Formats: sequence, C-alpha cells, structure tokens
Amino acid sequence: MPDFPSAANGKRLRVALVGTGGIAGHHLTAYRAHADQVELVAAVDVDRARLAEFRAEAGGIPGYHAVAEMLGEQRPDLVSICTPPSLHVEQVLAVLAGGAWAWCEKPPCRSLAEYDTITAAERDGGPYAAFVFQQRSGSGVAQLAKLLASGELGRPLVAHCQTTWFRDAAYYAVPWRGSWETEGGGPAMGHGIHQLDLLLHLLGDWAEVRAMAGRLVHDVRTEDVSTALIRFRSGALATAVNSVLSPDEVSRIRLDCAHATVELTHLYGHRNENWVYTPAPGVAAERVRHWRGPAEDVASSHTAQLTGLLAAIRAGTRPACGGADGRRVLELIAALYKAAFTGLPVTAGEIGPGDPFHEAMHGGMADRITVAGEGAR
Repeated sequence: MPDFPSAANGKRLRVALVGTGGIAGHHLTAYRAHADQVELVAAVDVDRARLAEFRAEAGGIPGYHAVAEMLGEQRPDLVSICTPPSLHVEQVLAVLAGGAWAWCEKPPCRSLAEYDTITAAERDGGPYAAFVFQQRSGSGVAQLAKLLASGELGRPLVAHCQTTWFRDAAYYAVPWRGSWETEGGGPAMGHGIHQLDLLLHLLGDWAEVRAMAGRLVHDVRTEDVSTALIRFRSGALATAVNSVLSPDEVSRIRLDCAHATVELTHLYGHRNENWVYTPAPGVAAERVRHWRGPAEDVASSHTAQLTGLLAAIRAGTRPACGGADGRRVLELIAALYKAAFTGLPVTAGEIGPGDPFHEAMHGGMADRITVAGEGAR
C-alpha cells in the first residue's frame, strides 16, 4: 500500500485531472474547497486548446496529452477521470497501476464486465476506484438516512424515482453520445443513474425489475426514455422514469413510509430546503420538527463527496461509491435494460459472467428497442 500523507503530518495529497471538459470544473471547485488537504499538480487532455484554457483557470498547472506521461512524472495520489465513458476502464486501470486512487465520473463504465475488471485491479488497502455519485451526499440525505435507519418514519412502502430532463439534437451531435459503444446506454445510464443510486442508497438492495425502453424522438442508437417497476428486498415497490424528452425538467424522489411522505425535488443538486416531509394523520407536531434536519446546510456536490473520499484515502479504506457499493446501481440499470429488451422480469444477482447483459448493457438485443410509431421491432 502506498504511504499516503496523513492528516497528522500536514502534507497535502497530490491530485491530477484527466479530461478538461465542462464537468472538470466541478472537480476543480471541489479541490479548491479542500485546498488544505490537496494540491492540484497536473491536467491531461488530448485537446490542446481546451487543456490550455483549463490550465489557465487552474493557475498554470503542468499539462499533458497522455495519462501515462503524467503519471510517470507527477506521481499523484488521486486522479479525477472526467472523460467519456468508453475511456474510463483504460484510464482507471492505468491510474491504479500507477499507485494512485481514481475518482471517476459517471457512468463508471459501459458494462458490469468492465466494472468487475476495475475492481479486480484494486488492492487491499488501496489504491481504490470511487465513482461520482454526488447526489447521495449532503446534509439532507444524511438526515433522511438517519431517520429511515432509526425507524422514525416507519417502514418504506412506495417510492417514485424521476429523472425527466430535456436534451435537443445539438446535445447528441457530440460524436460519443447516443451510442451503446461509446456511452454505454441512454438516459438510464447517463442521466437517471444519479437518482437511481440515491434511491438505492436510501432503500437498500433491490430484488426484481420489470421495464420498458423506447427511442421516441432522437436519432440515436440507445433509448431516449425508459420506465421501470422495482421491488426492493424490504418489500417496498418503486417506479422509475428516465427521460431526455421532458421540457419541464425535474429530478425527484418520493418515499411513502408508514408515518410520512418524504419528497425531494430539484434538478442537478439539492439542499435542505429541497426535502419536504409530510406526516401521516396523527403524527405529533414535535416529531415533524425533529425531521426537518440539522441547522447545517450542506449541498449535494462533488465537494461534499470529496470529503469522504479524502478521509478514506488517509485511512486506506474502501470509499463509498466504489466496489460493491458503486456496482449496485450499475447492476440495477443492466437489469432494467434486460427486462426492457426481453420483456421478462429480472432478479438481483441474475446477470453474471456468461449473460450477454453482463458484457454489454444492450445484451446484443439493441435492435429490439421500441421506436416511435413502430412498436417493438
């Protein structure tokens, strides 16, 4: 295990960033917020103009056009991966082999097989790979998770998980978008994955999925909308909708528990004020005041997730949103696609090596997607 600087010795972790497109700005903000613990030492991008612009914004840090060269010269402790999904596995493996931890954007990769390749390359005590699921961070999530764990809200019964966004043709003009080979999937993978991960974080393991997927508007190879019914091991039932066809954009999770309904409504991030608790009839008012949450208001963000990741690096322990914890939402999405393409229910643990949906999210059945005006082909 590499000898990382500890909080006690006051040395900062050396961090680098691969891919300097739009999402890289969120990583830069997170690193700046933790400047007492980290030092950004390098950035990598094949686009020279984009790299130069990012380097200027980041204070003139060294720039590279190849990951291997950067790793060899800078020897970072942590590397952000902010590139398209088709590049994630190769780059994360290179980072781990170089002795650094990886913090990789969603979706983690294009299939369960690729994810398992990543975790097989990790070593006990680190380095590990963690993935960006920042929607499960923040004080509002922590408060609800505590209330659910204590039983204060009663048993979760019904849930709704909604990622209904809007993307136009210009969005899909970017060459790697809308393709199974380069993006790994449609809005279930590239957009709804955040709310689905949050739903699993709150409700625990799922047991069964039934689903439909369609390509109704966009000239792409993946779906542009999907719907799913999910049964959790606890017995709770949920619906999930993932769309890029929705002019009134919203991200929403609603949990109906025995003693209360909890609803989160936002778009790309949430604070305490975005969480609404509605008590069941007969619930005392003083209990409801207790539900409202802490005075501290920590937004969901890359900055908030980085707090836990840095603590894990210092301790040499597997971080949240990695390993089996990070894989769970990817398995759910693979099951969603399998259920949509086969028309059959899919159970947890069903998709393993040898199953075509383990190797690719479309399972070799992408031509069976429902297309507007055609029905199932």
